[in-house]
Parts: sequence; C-alpha cells; structure tokens
Amino acid sequence: MEFGNAVCRDCAVTPFSAYHLCSRRPAAVLFCFILRCGSVVNMQTVALGRFVKREFVCAHLRGGGSRPVVVASLAGGQMGGKVVGSLDDVEVEHGRRSCTGMEKKTEKSFSVLGGIRDSGLPPGGGLGVTDNTSSQVIEFSNVDDDEGSVIAGSWDNDPDSFSEESEDEVDENEFDVGQLFKNEGIDLEADGSQAADSDSESLCYSNVSRHGKSQAERVKDFCTHVQAHSNYTIRIDDLASLYDFPLDKFQRLAIEGFLKGSSIVVCAPTSSGKTLVAEAAAAATLASGKRLFYTTPLKALSNQKLRDFRVMFGEANVGLLTGDAALNRDAPILIMTAEILRNMLYQSIGTLKEGFWIGGAHTIVLDEVHYLSDISRGTVWEETVIYCPKEVQLICLSATIANPDELAGWISQVHGPTELITSKRRPVPLTWHFSTRFSLLSLLNEQATAVNRNLCVTSFHDNASTDQMRGKVGHEAKGKHLRRKRQRRKGDHWEELQPLSEEHRQSLRRQQVPVVKGTLMQLKSREMLPVIWFIFSRKGCDTAVCYAQDIDLLSEMEQNEVHEALKRFRKDSPEAVRESAVLPLLQGIASHHAGCLPLWKSFIEELFQRGLIKVVFATETLAAGINMPARTTVISSLSKRGDDGHSLLSANAMLQMAGRAGRRGIDELGHVVLVQTPFEGAEECAKLLLGGPDPLVSQFTASYGMVLNLLAGTRFTGDNAKLKDGNSARHVRTLEDARALIERSFGNYVGSSVKLTAKKKLVNLQEEIEKWRMKSLPTLESRISKEEYEGYLNLKEQVRQERKLLKDLQFKLERQRVNVVQPLLEESLKVHLPFVCLCYHDTHSGKEEVILGFCIGNVDWSPFTTQEVLVDCFNGPRGDENGSGAISHELFVSSENEGKPPSLEVQLFVALGSNNVWYVFTGASVKTVYKFGLPDDPLGLTNGIPAREFFVGKVPDSPTSWQQVGKSSRNLLSSVWCAKSSVDNLHWSMNILPFGNLMDEYKMPVELLEAEMAFANQRKRTSKLRKRLKSTEANKEHLKMLELEKFREVKINRMEDKKNHILSQLNRMQPSGWKEFVQVVNVLEDARAIGRDTHNLLPLGETAAGICGVNELWMAVAFSDPLFLTLTPAQLAGVCGSFVSDGLKVRSEQGTSNIYEASSIAWEALQILDVHRHWLLGLQTKYGVEIPCDLNDQFIGIVEAWASGVTWKEVMMDCHMDEGDVARLLRRSIDLLSQLSSARHLDSALRKTARIAATVMDRAPICELIA
Repeated sequence: MEFGNAVCRDCAVTPFSAYHLCSRRPAAVLFCFILRCGSVVNMQTVALGRFVKREFVCAHLRGGGSRPVVVASLAGGQMGGKVVGSLDDVEVEHGRRSCTGMEKKTEKSFSVLGGIRDSGLPPGGGLGVTDNTSSQVIEFSNVDDDEGSVIAGSWDNDPDSFSEESEDEVDENEFDVGQLFKNEGIDLEADGSQAADSDSESLCYSNVSRHGKSQAERVKDFCTHVQAHSNYTIRIDDLASLYDFPLDKFQRLAIEGFLKGSSIVVCAPTSSGKTLVAEAAAAATLASGKRLFYTTPLKALSNQKLRDFRVMFGEANVGLLTGDAALNRDAPILIMTAEILRNMLYQSIGTLKEGFWIGGAHTIVLDEVHYLSDISRGTVWEETVIYCPKEVQLICLSATIANPDELAGWISQVHGPTELITSKRRPVPLTWHFSTRFSLLSLLNEQATAVNRNLCVTSFHDNASTDQMRGKVGHEAKGKHLRRKRQRRKGDHWEELQPLSEEHRQSLRRQQVPVVKGTLMQLKSREMLPVIWFIFSRKGCDTAVCYAQDIDLLSEMEQNEVHEALKRFRKDSPEAVRESAVLPLLQGIASHHAGCLPLWKSFIEELFQRGLIKVVFATETLAAGINMPARTTVISSLSKRGDDGHSLLSANAMLQMAGRAGRRGIDELGHVVLVQTPFEGAEECAKLLLGGPDPLVSQFTASYGMVLNLLAGTRFTGDNAKLKDGNSARHVRTLEDARALIERSFGNYVGSSVKLTAKKKLVNLQEEIEKWRMKSLPTLESRISKEEYEGYLNLKEQVRQERKLLKDLQFKLERQRVNVVQPLLEESLKVHLPFVCLCYHDTHSGKEEVILGFCIGNVDWSPFTTQEVLVDCFNGPRGDENGSGAISHELFVSSENEGKPPSLEVQLFVALGSNNVWYVFTGASVKTVYKFGLPDDPLGLTNGIPAREFFVGKVPDSPTSWQQVGKSSRNLLSSVWCAKSSVDNLHWSMNILPFGNLMDEYKMPVELLEAEMAFANQRKRTSKLRKRLKSTEANKEHLKMLELEKFREVKINRMEDKKNHILSQLNRMQPSGWKEFVQVVNVLEDARAIGRDTHNLLPLGETAAGICGVNELWMAVAFSDPLFLTLTPAQLAGVCGSFVSDGLKVRSEQGTSNIYEASSIAWEALQILDVHRHWLLGLQTKYGVEIPCDLNDQFIGIVEAWASGVTWKEVMMDCHMDEGDVARLLRRSIDLLSQLSSARHLDSALRKTARIAATVMDRAPICELIA
C-alpha cells in the first residue's frame, strides 16, 4: 500500500505502512485506504478500546473488476459516522448500508459488523470488510485492551479459528491492506489497461497512473508527458492530479482562467491555499517550455518559496534573484522581489515591439499583491502592473480586501483581460475569543453580529459594583442602591446619569488585563496549542518569553528532538545561536522578531513547523506570508507604536495575523484570541472585526528612480542599436509618454471610476427628485362627499374661532396675573424673602409641575434673552407665536399706548426650590404668593451677611448653567429656567415648609379669579369641538394626506442631502501622481541630472537611475564626489552604512559601540557629504519635494570594523544593538556596495573598491540564507 502525502491528524507524521503508531497517542492506530489513482479514501484514528471518530467509508476501487467495498469501524457494538466517497445514494437501515450510484450503476448490499455479539469479534472492536454472500470478516485490525499492542490477523464465522500475532512477531509487510483486497479479487496494482482502452481520452495525463509517486515525480512525469505530445492541451484535471487532495472551487476556477490565457486576480483569506494556483501555473508553464517569474514582498518569503519550489520542481528548474543574491538566474522558474522585477521592467516599457521583453517571462505571479496599500512600497506593485507587457499573464494573489473588483478592473484596463476569483470560505474556520484576567470567552454573541455582552466595560463595572455591594452591605443595600439609581434616572432631566468617563473605563480595563502566563495556561488546558502570539515590540516578545519560561510545554521525547536539532544548528552556525533563548526553546517557547538573526529565525520556523515549539512570541512581520500555520493566534493589542505615536491596527492587518490560525488537514477549527489592554477592550475588537476588511488604497508616489527610468527608456548604442529581428529601440521618452503611464495608476483608476459612478448617481438622484416633486397628491374633496366636506369646513371654522377666543382670554389672564403678582412680590421682597408656588408645563413630559420655594429677588434678562429679541416679539402681530415663544406686546401695553415701543417693565425673579434647584420666572408663572418667608436679617448660617445678599451670591451667573424647562403658556416671557444648586444650599431647601402648613396666602382679586374661570370654561368648549373635529372621517382623510405630504418632503430632503454629499466629494477629488512627478522633474533639472528641454539623462542622472534606494539622487550626488576614490574598502563600507541606517534601533543612549570608532578619513568624508546633503535638501524644499536624505554617523564604526575582518563575537561584545539590527545594517551596506560595483557610470576604481568590500563583508552569520 502507498499512502501518498496523508498525515496523521494528531502527530502530523506521514505513515509509510498499513498502520502507523501515533507519537502523540501511542495507543492509537492510523488507517489509510488509497484508491488506485492515489487519492485518499479515508483516514481515521482508532484509539485504545474505542474510536475517536467512528465512521464508515463506501468507495469504488478500480482494478480487478468493479465492486463496491464497505470499510467500517466498530466500537463496543456501536457504529456510525459520516460517509466519505462519491455516492449517489446511501441508505441506512438497521445496520445495513445500501451503496448505489457506482460506475456501472451496480447495486450490492453489504452488512456492517454490528459489534461483538453479531460478529464474534474479540474485545475492543475492530475494522473489517465484509459482504452478505460470505458473512466473513476478510481482514481486521484490533487494539488489545490489556497489552495495548497492535494485533493483526483474520477471522471467520468460527470464533475459535481466530489467530493473532503480536506486533513484535509480525513483519510489517505481512500486515498489508492491499492483500486484503487481493483476497477478494481486487488488485490495487493492476494497470487498468482495459479501462484505458475504453477511454476516449487515453492521452490525458490525469488518466496516467501516479500510484506511489511523490509530487516532484508527478510534476516531472507531467512535464515529460506534455513535451512528448506535440500540441498537447493542458487541462485542469491534469494539474489537479498533481495533488493528493481535491482542489477547492476557487482554486479550480483560477487555474481554469489561467489555462484560458487570461490574467487572474485571486482574493481569498490567508492560509486558504492561494499559493496552489501559482504552483499549478508554474507546472503548466514549465511543461510548456516557458518562463515564470514569482515575486514576493520580502526576501525571507523569497527564500522560503525557493526551498518549496525546489522540492516540487527540481533544483535545476528554480532560481533566485534578489538585491544581493543571484542563483540560477536563467531558470524557467525565477523567484525575485518586486523591486527587482520593477527595475527589469523599467528597461522595456514601450520601447520594443510586442512579443519581446528583456525578462522573457510568459507568466508573472504577484504574491501578496495587497502590499499595493503599503505606504513605503506600494508604488512598486503599481508600477509592475502598469509597465508589464500585455502579452504576459499576471497571477495576482491577495488576502481578503474590500474592493477586489476595483483591483481586477484596474488590471483589466491597464494590462489586459483579467478574471476575478474571490472566496470568503476558509478551509479551517476561525473562532474568535477574548482573554481577560480571569476568563477566556467568545468575542461575539451567538449570532456573531455584536460583541459578547459579558465582555463590555459596563459589564465589568456592574459586576464590580455588585460584588462591592454584596461584600459590604448585602442584598438589601444592593436593592436600595439600584432603587436610588432608578430614582435618579427618573428625576429632573438635568440630573441624568453620566456615562463612564474615559479614566474610569481605562481603570476598569486595567483591572481586566490578563498576564501572559494565565492566558497561556488557559490555551494549554483547552488544547489550543501551538500558538503564535503577536506582540508589537521586540522587548515585549522577549519579556513574554521570560514570563512563560517556567511552563513546560514539551514532552521528554520532544525536548530530546529540540536538543538534537539545536546541537546540529550550533555545529553548522555557532555564531548564530541566541544563547539567551536556548533554555526557553527546550520548553517549547521562543521569540521571533527583527532583533534576531535571519539564521536563528529560520531555525525557529523549522522547529515550529515540526511541532517542537508550542508558543512563538512574534512581531507582525511573521504574518506576512511566512508559512508557519498554528492552531491558535493571539493578538496582544489593537494598537502599536509607530513614528507618529500609537495607531490602531487596520482590519486587514488584524485579519492577516488571524489567518495564521488553523492548520489545513490537521485542525477542525482555528482559534484567534484577542487580549484585553488598558486602552482597548472587546467592544473595539468586535467593531474592527465586524467592520470587514479595508479596501486597497493607492500609495502611488513619484521618486527620483521612477522619473529617471521612465524618461530614459532602454538605451542601445553601437552594434546594439538594432535588435536581431530588426526592431529599433527608442532612446528616450517624452513627458507626455511618462504622463500617460503615470495616469494609469490604481488611484487614478479608482478616482475616475468613482467619479463616473458618482455622476451617474447625481443624474439619477436629480431625476428622482423631480419625479417626486411632480407627483400629484389627492385632494380632500376627491376623498369625501360634498356634504362631508362642507360640514368639515364649517366645523373647522368654529374651532378656529373658539381657539382665537381662547388665546385672547389666555393673554388677558396672563396680563392680569402679571399685574397682580409682580407688585405683590416687589412689596414682599422689601420685608423678607417670600414663599411662592410656581406652576409650569414641563417641556419634556408635558405634565404640569408645581414647585414650592422662596424668592430672593430680581435678575437681569441678559442671560436668557436680549432687548432686541423682546422688541421683535412685542412688535409682532396680535396673537403671533413663533418657534422661540414670542408673545404679543398687547399683554403688557395698554390700549392708549398701542403702536408705541414697549417699556420693558416685566421683571424676572429668582427662587430656590424645595428640590435644591434655582428657578428663574416671571409673574405669569406664579400660582400663589404667601404672606411670610425667610427674614432678610443676618442669620447664623449666613455668616452675618443679610440673607438676600447671601443667596444672590450663590445664584449661577454663567448662561450655560441655565436651561429652559417649561412655560406657563406658549410665549417667551412666561418661560421658566432652572439651574443646579450647590450642596451647601441643601439644608435651606429642606427647611421650606410643606404645602399643608402654608395656608396664609394673599387673596387674588375677583377679576383675576373670574378671568381664570372664563379661561377654563373656554378651554373646555374648545376641547370638545376639537374632539368632535378629530372624530370626523374628513379629518382622518386630511391627516392621511398630511402624512403623504410629509413623507414626500422627507424623501426629497434626504435625496437632496445625498446629492449635496456626492457633490462635495466630487469637488474634493483631484487626479494624483502627476503633480509630484513634475516637482521631481524640476529638482532633477536644477541638479543637472536631466536636460531642461530634451529631458535626456545626464551622467548624474544615469548614475541615479542605476541605484535603488530611498533617495537615488542623493546617493548619486554623494558617490560622484572624487573623495571616494581615496577610500579603502573598509572605509567605503563604513560610509555606505551611514546611508542605510533608517529604522535601526539602539538599546542605549551611549551610542552604538564603545569599541569601534570611525577612522578619521571616513569621518572627514562624512563631513563633506553633509554639505552636499544640505544643498540637495534646499533644492527639494524649493520645489516642494519631501524625500529624505539619510546620513547617520552612528553606525560608521561598526560597519567599518566588520569590513576590516573583525569577528561577529567581537562586533557584538559591547554593541548596544540587537543582533538582527546589526545584521540588517551590514546586509543593507552590502546591498548598496553591490549596486555601486555594477553602476556603469561610476569610476572603475570606485566600483572595484565596492566589489572588494561587499565580498569581504558577505560572511557568516549574516550571509544571505538561501534554500
């Protein structure tokens, strides 16, 4: 039997025999049944005495005749599970499985062994194959309950005939499942020639036997088969047959699109199998004798793809091309970074006839194309798509983004026909958790639509309050506490409960922040290891390792494997061993970040993939395509510190990290754990998750290298002026040519498509608005009879007259009340602080409120209104009411003064209410004035100050302290305002006597009482008429028409708002890219890198065009100085180090090294370079160009020392940098030296010096890791 690439679900080991002892579960056996074509029918783990998964498989095995076979797993008389295989129909009835739908539509019934009693199997159950005709167990495997050893044997109807042999006595070859089927006339090794003869497509590679061959052998056979048959058409089944598992739907669709000749964009979740599409395309391209370029965003990812592709396609067929490494660069499959491909494309865009370009590739794979949104490198990806020849097929692989249709549409427009294939399904679904100090809960609710309520900050607050109340005063006090909360909530509206402050929320969050060890123990107890734990700082990763160091996560056997692996690594790379990480490594814990050497990080990745590391604390760079899947990922925070302070993660970054969870073929579920921090909680996590992925955003910006290469074109001189086929090359491009390329950027495409869509929306909205405005509504006369209509109008006129009369009476009543109450209050205030009873209608509830208090005097109108407003109110028409509560001036102006400007004699009074609230009012709001009050003499509680003066000083004087709470009527002058009072006044408000004791009040005049009675009677009459009017059918129809009119107005207003919003967005949209391009051209002209009129490249421009960096012009200016000709290789390397130190960190303020200082010559060269730098910065400022000119003198000494031959141990002896940063500094310096050595326009002596320096520096342990 051959087992292909099937792996054990528990220990991830590929078995090589009919049974496999699982290393994780020693008493478990793995059974795999393989079809003749090589595909796995079933794989299951059988545990000691019982089955982990009980399932039966019905499969049609070819060869030796077509007959179905039932494979059943049994345990203690129980059976069941799921069906695996291609069945049209499966019937289950009392232990019988009827399997139909086979190739020849045969039907045969088989009985499944029902257990010990039915079959006579020995204890523990077994696995067997049987059919009804013989009722015999053909073959079985059993686990002995007593000894725990594997037993192989045979069984028939007679239990006594059972024979068994222990595992130690049975040769592995004797236990052959293939023999099982041979005994029944089924030969798995048959060549199936009869079936092949009847197959009309015998030449298809998918029909060729691949049984027992590795994937590399299958690829080789596939290529040989295609090349042996001329004009062979590669099919999807041919490529699918290279794998031991069925392809997902999106993978098949993508491969089919590629085989049709289209470019494709594949957008699917992380770890869903996008790379398989590129592998299939590489196999098809290799078989067709063409070339494929595979681009990645990272060198580490390029190296990993190199190793993987070498295994699959053969070492001779795969090459690597990066900035500082070239390996088998003429291979048909060439892996490179995106920058290398972009630089190759610079030399060919628009200069040669179609069908030829310098790279010669037929297909280009752009892996991780969502890097197009990266601020620092996104331009490279856009340029690659724009400059790529149209005859080249593009395969763009992207993680989940919000606008894949825009990406595919852009590529289709600028490159050629493109198919979009998207998938939201993950092969291993993700479950989201949230870790707090004491629990690990589901992040979302059961519907996955909102955050789990038990994780909200308010829930923490309520739990803390409940615990505190229970601990101090018990359940009764808790009930009182809750009642007080309800009372406060139901009281005056200004006393609403305030939400939790940000400080309080952070305090609650801090109390719930878990420790690393606690969360790790929860993950271990739930069997959620291995885990990748993302922490956004190197120090945080190393600190977390220390916190978890006393937890053993490895078995003794696994520790021995780690020890042996570490021993081999120490022998091969002794200087790359990170000694501080060795002890945690033996416990299954490691850190992975930029501070580690690349060799050490590769070693950690290898151990993790082998399952020998259970927890890796890593920075987010580990999520960028590196193949390190885990069962669980932990994201320690939603924010990270950057150059501009703390910033929140994007949804795409979070999903990229989360996508590392879930190992295909191993885990049924992947787990993502988000962690409580002092700054973010579950609400923020759920909001980010439910918000979905972010869209791709163009980061297209002009650089010196881009401008120079676009203007240069491909230059051929002398004999190379014409190509072999006679096609002439063009020497330079014009600004118009460059602009045409620049305007094809993704940002401009999105902008143009958005503009087009927005303009269409505007037209549609305007048409819809006009349609609604022209829509006629039915009239009231058309809805009712003539008699009903006339009766309705008459009744409505009566109501209008009665309401007019009611208003007149109300005005008269308020005028009389002010004329009576105001003099009473003025006289009373001369003697004491009188008690008053206020009456007003609350503006929120509409209820009548009655408040008792004592009046302390008058206040000014200015905090509440202005004289101009009052004059406007008084000058309005009789009975006019406006939205501000204006009142007719007739209330306070006598008839003989009518027409004259009113005198503002109405006064505002202030009183302290019994509820400890200040009230401001006029006489119109006073219901009763009492004859007694607080004396105005100095009291003991007023510190010898008169009471009036004492209280006036406590009245709030800020306008913002007051708010309008009600009116006694509907005009401004009868309004009531209130403001909170201080706690100091509480005892005064509590001493106000109850209503029952205040019987001595001023008697109101008979005229006022009669006015009040007349007003009440008129209100009753008006109310009756209004009720009668409302009850009519005509009024109901009128209300319906009003609702229709209101609906139309609301609809039109919403569409108008939407139209204005779209117009404002269109006004802000402007084309991007070209303005910055022109600014860079101006700098290049002034720097004499290009000609002013012709824009042809001058020597300085030629040098800058051949350099790749942040600021190519700055490096070209610097290295064109003759002073570099006098430098030694080590000195030149040290100066190069000052150009490439961006982003490197030091652990101390004392400097990078206390031993190695820069040589005096290198230091002098740096001083001269600083002059050039300031000149270029001034030139850039003149034209508004903001491209940094890096020059850092901190790192010259350490680079110069390494180039002088100092050992790694000596360099790191007293260095205040992490090993990874030092390695990165040295690698960048080597990369720059390599560029200088190949720059054709630099002096040959300088190029030679650079080549020597690069060769000396490129040594262990910083040498580039290749396969």
